[in-house]
This record gives sequence, C-alpha cells and structure tokens, in this order.
Amino acid sequence: MERLARLRRSLVELFPERHLYVRSGGEMKGYVLTPRKQMFAAAGLSAAALWMGVCSAAMLVNMLSASSADREIARTQAKYERWIADRQARLNSAVAELNAGGGANLSLASSIEKRHAALAMLLTDMKGAPGAAAALTPVINQVVMTSDKNPAHMVDTVRISQEQLLDAADSFAKSRADRLRLAFRLAGLTPAAYMPKGGALGGPLIESKDPRALAAVLDVDEGFADRIQHAATDMSEAHALEAAAQALPFAKPTTGTEQSSGFGVRYDPFTSHPAFHSGLDFTGGPMTPIHATAPGVVSFTGVRSGYGNTVEVDHGRGFKTRYAHLAAISVHVGQEVAVGQRLGGMGSTGRSTGTHLHYEVWVNGRAQNPDRFVKAGAYVLQAD
Repeated sequence: MERLARLRRSLVELFPERHLYVRSGGEMKGYVLTPRKQMFAAAGLSAAALWMGVCSAAMLVNMLSASSADREIARTQAKYERWIADRQARLNSAVAELNAGGGANLSLASSIEKRHAALAMLLTDMKGAPGAAAALTPVINQVVMTSDKNPAHMVDTVRISQEQLLDAADSFAKSRADRLRLAFRLAGLTPAAYMPKGGALGGPLIESKDPRALAAVLDVDEGFADRIQHAATDMSEAHALEAAAQALPFAKPTTGTEQSSGFGVRYDPFTSHPAFHSGLDFTGGPMTPIHATAPGVVSFTGVRSGYGNTVEVDHGRGFKTRYAHLAAISVHVGQEVAVGQRLGGMGSTGRSTGTHLHYEVWVNGRAQNPDRFVKAGAYVLQAD
C-alpha cells in the first residue's frame, strides 16, 4: 500500500492538475486537465510514437533487405546483358575490320549480326525466368571465355555460340513448358483452358504463325527464324501457365506435417463402416499454422456441421478450398488473402478424433482430390 501511495504521489507530481483558458469571440472558456486525463494523453502519444517507430523500422528493414531470389534474377539479367553486349562488341569489331579489308566474309558477318539481334530478343523474353540461369549460364560462360582476335575467327565463334545458346534456350523453354503442362494434367486440368483466349500468345517473336514471315521481319534465314519462334512459343506458353498456376490451389495448406488420411472411401473412425472422405487430413500439433493454398477471398468463417470451426476461400474460376476442425480462425468473410497467408490454427473441433486439418478442394461445386493439386504444386516448384 505504501508503494502504491508513493507511485500515486509521483504521478500527481509529474502530471499536476492544470487549467487551460481559451479566449474566443470575447468569451473566456476554462478547461481542467486532471492528472488522469494527462496520463491517458501521455500514454496515447507514447503508443503512437512506439507504433510509428516500429513501422518505420520495418519499412527500413524491408527496403534494405533483398531476397535471394531477387538477387539471383538481378545477377542473371546482368549476365545476359553482359553476354549480349560482349557479342555485339565482337561483331562490331569484326564487321569493321572485314569491311576495311574488303573481306569476302562481310555478308556472313552481316547475317550473323542480324541473327544476334533476333537471339537477343529471345533472351530478353527469358530474363528472370526461374531456372533460366542454371540452364543458360554454362553456355554463356563458355562463349564469353573465347579470346581469338582474328576477325574471321571472331565471326565464326559468334555463329557457333549463337547455335549453342539457341539450342540451350530452346531446350530450357520446352522443358519448362512441358513440366507446367504436366502439372496441370496431374491436377486433372486441361492446360489449353488456362491459355489466353483463342490461343493468342504475346511477344513479337510469335505474332506470326508462319516462320517465313518472321524470317522476313527479322531478316534472318528461315531455319533460324523457325527455331527462334519455337523457343519463344514454348517460353510464352510457360509464362501463361505459370501465371495461371499462381492463382490455383497448388500450395500445401500446412508445413512440416504428415498426411494421415486420403481422399475417397475409407473406414469412418466413428462408425467403423466404409464412408466417403471428401478431402485430405494432415496431423500436427495444436495451433499449427494453416495457410491459404492460393490467393482468393474468404467466403465463409464459422462452424459447419461435422467440420467444426471452418474457413472457406473462393479463388475464382470455380475453385474453392475448405479448411476444417480449426482451433482458431484468423480471417473474416470478405477478406482478400494471398497464397501462404495464415487462416487459423490447427485444432480438433467438430467431428474429430484428434488434432488435425481436414482440407478440401472444390471445382464448380464438386469435391476434387486435393492430393492431385498438392502433387501438381510440387511439379510447378520443380519447373521453377
């Protein structure tokens, strides 16, 4: 009691009663600022200052920190730009020397220079594509290491390196597009349904279906134009499928957990009779974080019969996901969520024998096997 009395006296001395007088329009008004009001005001200002400090620090950390993925993309782009600049400089030097000497290889050098411009367009389209650095860097390093100063040899070296790099780019683009198509088929989806309407793909290298037209536009031989167009088409399809995949429930709803029950007919743990199980079960500890498997809008939160505490997310295009038996819910109806955003904590509410997550995927009102989507997501990650 004595300590409390001393604390009270200290606060009164720190915040003595103050009187504030305001004169307005010939009238004098007085306001009494009691110690309690002053303490509340001081606490509010301190909280605001603390919040502003935390926010400022967070913004500063976010600005100063760059993810490893961003750094890798930056390094890859810089390497491409250095390679393109190096090849262009060598070509310029070779063409200038051949022209000065009246060399017979001038037309060949000019042709290779035009090829280089077309290849540079393809590499620009591939900048930042996940996995491109690993696929193309060995070839780029190999051709950059050459140091022959003979103009004719330089032109020939560039021609060979163009062939090697185009082969590597074509192989990478095809592999990436094929893997993404397989991911969609694993999920029971038709890849063509998620391409731009009418099959239209963007990019100046694939606007014309006829390689001869592209060859005329790029002023290169038809065979080279056909290979450039093929690689560009695969890369464009990969970009389109990757963008579509980012909007589909391909992510796992939990991390560090094990699947305990699959989709389909199983023995019901309560009745011991065969019954249809409309989702996947993942076991984990109480309050294990549950994450959204794709971006969307929360369409339901609350209790559903048998499911207990439940969150449902609408992802658009007929896709919905359901997360059941939660111990706690962290979102509200109408809230937009991103892939990986926490929806709640794992629990055992509703018709449940222990702590676990019951996860469902619905497409156009019908329950699908979520395991297909989880496996498809693993293939998408491998494509990255």
